[in-house]
Amino acid sequence: MKGRDLCKAVFLDRDGTLNVPIRRDGKSYPPNSAGEFRLFDEVPAACRRLRAAGFLLVVATNQPDVGRGIQTREAVEEIHSKLRSLVPEIAHIEVCFESGAGGPVRRRKPDPGMLLDAASAMGIDLSRSWMIGDRWRDVDCGRSAGVRTVYIDRGDAEPLHSAPDFVVGSFGAAADAVLNFVRSSESSSASPSGDPIS
Repeated sequence: MKGRDLCKAVFLDRDGTLNVPIRRDGKSYPPNSAGEFRLFDEVPAACRRLRAAGFLLVVATNQPDVGRGIQTREAVEEIHSKLRSLVPEIAHIEVCFESGAGGPVRRRKPDPGMLLDAASAMGIDLSRSWMIGDRWRDVDCGRSAGVRTVYIDRGDAEPLHSAPDFVVGSFGAAADAVLNFVRSSESSSASPSGDPIS
């Protein structure tokens, strides 16, 4: 597939990025069922704005509790069915079910396998694409895949391992960061060389 035929995408983490995590004993956990699954309020509208700007939306989520035997694939699939119904703009969902207990796994974030697989299958130009997430694994995954990264800082004490392109406080602000960057880039490329942008 030629470069001009490739599409651009925004890769999205799931828990803590799109949906509100379950809090127990001061820690965050993924929902156990579709009944526990709840989006952050700004997510549907922000996803519509990203899709309207021409981005494919691809969820890339680690679900290691399946590999650990404390969650079922069926429950994860039910959650994703609900996610698709709430955000129909999502084009594809990549899931890694492995726990990583045996060492690094190609498709488990921070490794970039899910993004690379989606790019190959869907004709995605990674150089024009983004990763939005709320953990260091999302940032490192995006950087390894060659996409720009937006980190949603929700006050988690977990430190970042590498610097994201943007740090924001909500998913709506993450969408704004992507769209503002695109608009700025398009304005710069349209402006004559050496001339200021008015």
